[in-house]
Parts: sequence; C-alpha cells; structure tokens
Amino acid sequence: MQSGWASAIGRERGSLPRGGAADGYAGAPMDDRYGADVLAAGWRERHQRALARVAAERDLVVEVAEDGFCGAVTSVSGGLVELEDRHRRRRMFELGPGFLVDGAPVVLVAPTPAAPAAPARTASGSFAVADARARVARPSRILVEGRHDAELVEKVWGDDLRIEGVVVEYLQGVDLLADLLEAEPPTAERRYGVLVDHLVPGSKEARIAQAVERGRHGAHVRIVGHPFVDVWQCVTPRAMGIRAWPEVPRGIDWKTGVCRALGWPAEEQADFARAWKRILGSVHSYRDLEPALLGRVEELIDFVTA
Repeated sequence: MQSGWASAIGRERGSLPRGGAADGYAGAPMDDRYGADVLAAGWRERHQRALARVAAERDLVVEVAEDGFCGAVTSVSGGLVELEDRHRRRRMFELGPGFLVDGAPVVLVAPTPAAPAAPARTASGSFAVADARARVARPSRILVEGRHDAELVEKVWGDDLRIEGVVVEYLQGVDLLADLLEAEPPTAERRYGVLVDHLVPGSKEARIAQAVERGRHGAHVRIVGHPFVDVWQCVTPRAMGIRAWPEVPRGIDWKTGVCRALGWPAEEQADFARAWKRILGSVHSYRDLEPALLGRVEELIDFVTA
C-alpha cells in the first residue's frame, strides 16, 4: 500500500496511475521531450541518420556543438577533421555528429575523393602526351594535295604529327608529284605518304598514282585519297549543322554552287577563303570528319613512321 506522502509526491511530479490516464488527462497530448526510449537498441544510429550528412570540404565553416569552437576546415585525415578559428588556432575533432553548420546540427563526414580525370586526347582521338616536345623531323614526310587539305590535316592530326616528327608539306597538284620524286628520291629511310583529292577509279589522279606506284620509287611511296570532289565534303554535315552537302549541277563550279546553296557569298576568291574558314571552324575533332578521310590519313601516318 502506498503511503500518503508518497502519493502526494507522485501527484506533485505529475505521475500517472499504472492503470491508465489520470482524471483530467485522458486524451490530452503529452509533450514527450525525449522521444523514443533512449535505451532501445539503435537509437543513436537512427538519430544520426535523421541529421544531414555534410562533407568536410576545405574552408567549410563548422561549429563544435559541445564547446562552441568555430572554425574552417583545413584538412581531413584518418577520421579526424582539423578546424582553424579566426585567431588561427587549430584543433582536431573526430568526424561524425556533434557539429553545426549554419546553426543546424549535422553529421560531418569525410569528403568523397575526386575521381581521376580521364586522360586527355588530341583532336585525332589519340592520348595526349603532357609536356611532350616535338620530335626532330623525320626524313619521311606527308605530302597533301591542296592547301585546304593541308590545313585540315594540321588541325586534326597536328599534335600527333609533331610528336612523331612528321612534316606535312603542301603539294600544289598531284601532277607535280613525279617531278618532286625525281628531285628528292624516296628511300627506305625517307618515305613519302601522299594524300590526293578525288581519288576514284578512272580519274586523272588515279592514273597518276598508278604510274608512280609502278615506277622505280613505288616501294617507298604510298598514295591514298578520299572520294569527294573537294576536301570540304570531308567535314560531316552534322558538324556543319546542315542536313547534307548541296548537290551541285554539272557545269557549275562546285565551290560556287555550294556557297550559293548555303546562302554564302560566292563572287570572288576571298569569298571561298572565308567559306573554308567557316567550314574549318566547325571541325573540333576527328568525329567531325568522314571515315573515308580518317582511315586514309591514319594509313599514311603508319606508313611514314614504320
């Protein structure tokens, strides 16, 4: 039996009879300041999961809830975070709960290591060699018919060719190739790779290429080409932002017809030069070129560097 003084103390403390709610308290909301039973298994982990998890990034301003120390993160190592306050005092704390960021309680965690950057690539798709010097020029070289062709090769393959020490020379016309070979004959140590415009069966370019390859220099010369009327077409329509390259009727100069179809000036040579600069400006990597050119240039590079 409960004594009278014990009952009085119980009433003063607001305790309730074991059988249920006291008179006047039935249905009234209770302010449970402690929430769930703190002795129940896992209560601490559930509490931490409810808090925001904040990465301890460098310069993040953090307050320690226990003693009010406030400072910026300077380093994180071995499960500890170092904070530096405005007086340049530094202290180490264990990562986890017990911190405030902008006044809100948080769980401080180690920052996620940054993923390693993907290896850089050149415009041709090769892996870039950091801080690499250009190699001393090889005796072998690549001859490119057409100034625009040479500029396109330089833009996409220039980095690779400098690393390999391969010089690209402008060939004014494939019909001058035989004279060049006689003046500077190729050898096993000095090979020539030649890129020709519009190299298709039965064309003038094809006949010249066959004559050179059957001649006495043929073993040290490789002649390849693309099937397009002009190197402009080696740039994909997608890169140009057009559906397709315009069809130019026979009897009309191809570049003139293309410029007019695209709404570009086509009255003088300077107009064609500006048109080419516009086309070349749309090329950023090998993905902007047709495979018919890509494979041929790679073949020449392999030939002169073998």
